[in-house]
Amino acid sequence: MQKIVALSCAALVAATAAAAPGIPRGFLLSERAAATKDADPQTNWKVSDSLKTRFALDPCGRNAPGRTGRVAARTVTFTGVPDFMKVEQVLLYGSQASAARAVSQVRAALSACGSRKDGGSAYRYASTAVTGLGDEALKVSGQIYYGAKAGVGGDRTVLVRRGNAVLVYLRAGEYAKPVGRDWADQLRDATRMTAKICGIATCS
Repeated sequence: MQKIVALSCAALVAATAAAAPGIPRGFLLSERAAATKDADPQTNWKVSDSLKTRFALDPCGRNAPGRTGRVAARTVTFTGVPDFMKVEQVLLYGSQASAARAVSQVRAALSACGSRKDGGSAYRYASTAVTGLGDEALKVSGQIYYGAKAGVGGDRTVLVRRGNAVLVYLRAGEYAKPVGRDWADQLRDATRMTAKICGIATCS
């Protein structure tokens, strides 16, 4: 699990100092915490405005979804030793069609790479639609399994599209078998951001 978090973090966080066009500084929910000085050597915050930053939810780990058509992006990543990570990602696309295409690519990746085997274990993804949140939304679990039994280690994501914006809230850590409360924080944050995203996104 520690290796999964480390690889995900490395791919997600090419930090830059400039504010992303169209996304005001401080707009993301976790930016204030990321800007607060933290002397704990076991925790780390990174903020990236790179348009090339990998989609936080990337089941296949290759041919990353949703990379084309972006006009602005910001990704805030927190990592904690030994194996906890949380990501807040806001992506603005040049059109609502481009944003919808990005979500379709994520759905396709979840289908194509729904189970990745590694020796005697497998990392499996499952997704369900979330109604009443944005124009479309998904709740996704990634979980390590040994046969039919869930092991320890996984990620839980809420993805929302509203207009030309795509929002991703992901947490990875020592999850066991997926249960509803695993998404409580992600759903809360996604709901808060969805309520204000139309201030910078094209929603009509």
